[in-house]
Amino acid sequence: MPRGRRPLPTAVKLVRGNRGKRPLNRREPKPLKVIPRCPPELAPAARKEWRRISRHLFDLGLLTAIDRAALAIYCQGWAQWLDAQAQLDKYGSVVKAPTGYPIMSPYLAIANQAQAQMRASLIEFGMTPASRSKVEVTIPRDPADPAARFLTG
Repeated sequence: MPRGRRPLPTAVKLVRGNRGKRPLNRREPKPLKVIPRCPPELAPAARKEWRRISRHLFDLGLLTAIDRAALAIYCQGWAQWLDAQAQLDKYGSVVKAPTGYPIMSPYLAIANQAQAQMRASLIEFGMTPASRSKVEVTIPRDPADPAARFLTG
């Protein structure tokens, strides 16, 4: 089993900049950059989050045809977290057990697990402040666009 950090995909290295100057994998698969169809199995809140975030990821060049499952995991985690949070707001983080003793709400464990699932997916897509700080996005130069000329110098 390999040790150390997982290798970054070449696309991520190109976006972040190849600071280590190591050779890039030129034979790495290059999936088609499209917004995948939202899986119909997702909860309504997950489908709403899919519509919200997929366009942003695509515009940054971080979403491809084969990223459907990874994005679905994030979106479903979001929906589970929302549901668990609503139950925590309703019942609180401590509930009474059948024996009468106070116990931690099962919804708190569900919310925490959904947060961990979302955090892992967020990092994979560069959607946290720390992971985003490692991503560099180049603005395409369009000589006819005054805003692009201003932003790119």
